[in-house]
Amino acid sequence: MRATIVLTSPPDQVDLMDPINVQDAKTQLSRLLKRVEAGEEIILARSGRPIARLVPIEAAQPRKPGLLRGTVDDAFFEELPEEELRAWEGP
Repeated sequence: MRATIVLTSPPDQVDLMDPINVQDAKTQLSRLLKRVEAGEEIILARSGRPIARLVPIEAAQPRKPGLLRGTVDDAFFEELPEEELRAWEGP
C-alpha cells in the first residue's frame, strides 16, 4: 500500500501539488513542519484519498475563572444512589 501526502495552500485557496510519498515526507518532515508553522495546511493522503491534515496549533486562549458560575445547582453535590455508584465502580 502506497501512502502519499498532498500539499495545499491555506484552506481558502486549495492548490494541489504533486503528491509526496511517505518516505519522502519522512525525510522532509522538518521542511513540512516549517511550512505548517507559516500557516500552510498539509493534507496527508493514501492512494489519493485524504486521511489526515497537518495544521498549525491555535494559540491557547487564557482561561476565565467563573465562566460557568451558577450553572451547577446543589443537586450536583448530592450523593449518588447506590445503583449508580455500583455502575461507576464496575464489577
